[in-house]
Order: sequence, then structure tokens, then C-alpha cells
Amino acid sequence: MKLDTLDVAVFIAYVTGLLALALWISRENKVGGKDTKDYFLAGKALPWWAIGASLIASNISAEQIIGMSGSGYAIGLAIASYEWMAAITLIIVGKYMLPIFLKNNIYTMPQYLEQRYDARVKTILALFWLGVYVFVNLTAVLWLGGLAIETVAGVDWMYGMIFLALFSVGYSLYGGLKAVAYTDILQVVLLVFGGLLLSYLALEAVGDGAGVLAGFGILTQEASGHFDMILSPENEHYMSLPGISVLIGGLWVMNFSYWGFNQYIIQRALAAKNVQEAQKGIAFAAYLKLLMPLIVVLPGIAAVILYPKLSVADQAYPSMMSLMPVGIKGLVFAALVAAIVSSLASMSNSISTIFTMDIYAKLKPGKSQSHYVRTGRITTLVALVIALVVAEPLLGQFDQAFQYIQEFTGFFTPGIVVIFMMGMFWSRANSAGAITAAIGSAALSIAFKVFWPDLPFMDRVGIVFLMCLALCVIVSLATESSRDESGAGTVDVNAGGSAGIAGISLDTERSFNVAAAGVVLILVALYATWW
Repeated sequence: MKLDTLDVAVFIAYVTGLLALALWISRENKVGGKDTKDYFLAGKALPWWAIGASLIASNISAEQIIGMSGSGYAIGLAIASYEWMAAITLIIVGKYMLPIFLKNNIYTMPQYLEQRYDARVKTILALFWLGVYVFVNLTAVLWLGGLAIETVAGVDWMYGMIFLALFSVGYSLYGGLKAVAYTDILQVVLLVFGGLLLSYLALEAVGDGAGVLAGFGILTQEASGHFDMILSPENEHYMSLPGISVLIGGLWVMNFSYWGFNQYIIQRALAAKNVQEAQKGIAFAAYLKLLMPLIVVLPGIAAVILYPKLSVADQAYPSMMSLMPVGIKGLVFAALVAAIVSSLASMSNSISTIFTMDIYAKLKPGKSQSHYVRTGRITTLVALVIALVVAEPLLGQFDQAFQYIQEFTGFFTPGIVVIFMMGMFWSRANSAGAITAAIGSAALSIAFKVFWPDLPFMDRVGIVFLMCLALCVIVSLATESSRDESGAGTVDVNAGGSAGIAGISLDTERSFNVAAAGVVLILVALYATWW
């Protein structure tokens, strides 16, 4: 598929306008330039609507749109469990975990671990996240973005990746998190509009002009197996989504790791004006997550009927974009590319934040604020160059990149969730227990992978989580108490307010509880419909 001249013109106009907007937002407002709080945390002044939009824009990237649509093509609606369960996870994170992070006034998640445990735990996790963000997340976004550009515009995937990297540099290198967060608002609006329009056009095409409802009826009949929410053991994709354990097992661990303890996601909430704004932004993002299966999974299922012979499942969404009218196709393609770049900018900004604040600042203390900001910018460039070089060798052999990301991160996720959960909810947890959980997560996951290869990775994540939890408790009780047994950095779940953190009004907590109830009711209705 090639873009028409009008589509190309719309694309160029959008990219130029977005870059101009990002530079305008990034302009200097004070003498001496940006300090680390301005560059890495947007001056801690983000409102709720910018936080919620930026959370979703960072999440809706190449691996989300293209990868999940590809999984919808291969697996079906069951992959939507990631999206719908994420909505509940966001509510839990906003109520119980986010207030703790904001109270501790941190830049990065490793900083919290240093406050709660010690510098060893912080350094181990900081190095781990740097490796994962560069060699897994950043490379996946570049690779899938290059694939999308090649499929839609006919440009070679390598040139597409180079364009995305350069666009990312121009988009965020100067302005930092503030430029990313505020321009994300426009991108989310366009992506939601484009996704809903594509779903509408897909159902129209399936119905062959008989209407959307008729198309949906045909789709559920001819691709009925793609509408199973709970896969049976006989399903060929059971290893990826193992039945009911998706709802009660390892998916919870994966979601808490991603939405609660993932630097490039939670960094937006850390940049909030206050706890109230952060929680409202989290609730806004939770409602937007409920729309995601309609935007990214349904087009992939429709592609089963319209494009049944795709060689690679991840080509489903780019191929479906051929249904778009001239002009609108260029705008939606521009929004897709901008969302990919937004995620690249978010990830590279988080990489630079962790490296600068958790590694470099400890090695080179006492430098000026401008020096650390400059170091962060250099780190961003280096990370993107590395990701460009290793993207094709690492991801070129995989049919579904989304599943690759989940499989790889699943080796380490159980230990990370144990470390944070025990740190927040059990004051007796100490650094020895935390380090044991981190090492045990990798060792146990690899052992299960080698000696029990038929165990679905989601079940493996759940089992390893429980084993790491036991290891952390045993080792913590057998060794000296944490220096932080007094409870700093933990949550009193029996105290009043939201998570026992002072300064949250009763009205704010009631509003958040109402939002949580709404999300739960919608999810119950969705699962009851597709069970």
C-alpha cells in the first residue's frame, strides 16, 4: 500500500506542526535554563488531563497498536484481557501505590528502592531497567514502527526506523517530559478517532456495505473462534493466554509491574502537581484503556476475514489502514507515527532519567543542574543509536513482537513486583530479601523454561511470583531487619484517607472510589458478554 499525494501532504503538515508545538512548549521560562525537575519531571506541574493522556499515548505505541492488533489477528479477543485488566490495575495503583511514591518525592523508581531498602537494590534494578528499556522496549517500538512505515508508505523499514529516531530527537531532546506530555493530548485524540474510524470501516467492509451491525454479525460467525475470551487447552494459542489463569494468575503480576513500577509509565504521575491531580489522571487513563480493544484488537480480528493470507500477523493493522479515505489515511498514519515517536521519547527520557539520577549523579556528585540535563540528553542519543543497531537482529525473527516482549520481561517481572509490594506493605522486608527475590526471579524463570517448557509463560510468572514472595519473607526473617522498619516508604492500609497518606481530601477519595466502581462494572459487563 502506498500513500496518495494528499496523504503525504497531510502527514508532512502534521509532523511539522507537532514539532513546532513541541518546540513552543519547550521554550525556556527562567534564567539559567532547565533544571533536572523541569527536564525529567516537567517541573512537577502536570494537570490530570495531561497525565491521563500521556499515560495512554506512551502505552499506545507500535507494540501496542501493531503488536496487539497482530495478536488479535492470530489469537482473537482474548488478548484484550491485557487491556481490560489494566484498567483495574490502574485504579489500584492510583489508590494504594501512587501516594507512596509522591510522598517520597522521587524522580525514579530505583530511588524509591534506595529509600526503602539500600543502594544495592537501587543499583541492581536501575541497571536491569536500563537494559530492558534499551534492548527490549526501545528496540521493539523502533522495529514495529519501521514495519508500519514500510507497510503503509512503502518506505524501507530501516529508513523508517531512522526517521522515527530522528523525529524522536527533534520532538523531545530539548523539552524533556513536558514537551512529550502536552503534545500527547493531541495524539491521543487523533489515535482514538482514527482507531474508532478504522473499526467502523473494517466492519463496513466485512459486511460488504450492509452496515456495521451486519458486518459485526458476519465477523462473529466466520471468525467465531477469535471471540473466545477464555482459551481452552486445545487452542493453539493456549501457551500465550492460558485460560482462566489469565484472570486470576500471572497477568496481575505483569500488569502491576507495567502500570505500577514501570519508570516510563509512572513518571507522568510523578510529575503531577499533587496527589489529587495524579489520581484523577490515573482514573482518566483507566477509562481510556476500556476503549483500547475496540481500537486495536477489533481491526486485527477483521483482518482475518479481509486479509486472510498475511505472512506476518503484525502486518494486520498497517494493512487495514488501506480502508481509510484519502487524506484521513495520511492524518491517521501521522498520528500513528507520532504515537510511536511519543513512546520512543517517553522511553528514552526515562532511560536518561534513570541513568542520570541513579547512576551518573552518584558517580559524579556535585555537578550543576545544567550538566545533569546535558548528560540526560546525551544518554537519550546513545540509547536510540544502540536500539537502531540491535533492533533487526533481536526482533526480525519474531512473528508477534508483543508476545516476545511479554515473554522476555516475564523472566524478571515476578521479582520486581515482590520487591515493591513487600517494600510498601510489609515493613519487615529488607534488602537481603529483596535481592534474593530479584535473583530468584531470573533463576527460577529460566529453570522453569528449560525443565518445564510446556508451562504457559503466564502460569510461570504466577508460580515464580509466589516462590519469590516466599523467598523474600524467609530471607528477610532470617537476616537483620531493614533500616526502614519504622514504616517510612510503606503504606498503612488500616489508616484513613487514601492508603493512609495524609493530605488527600475525603471528596477526592470518594470521587476516586466512584471512578473505580464504574471501571469494575463496565469490565464485568464486558466479560459477561464474551465469556
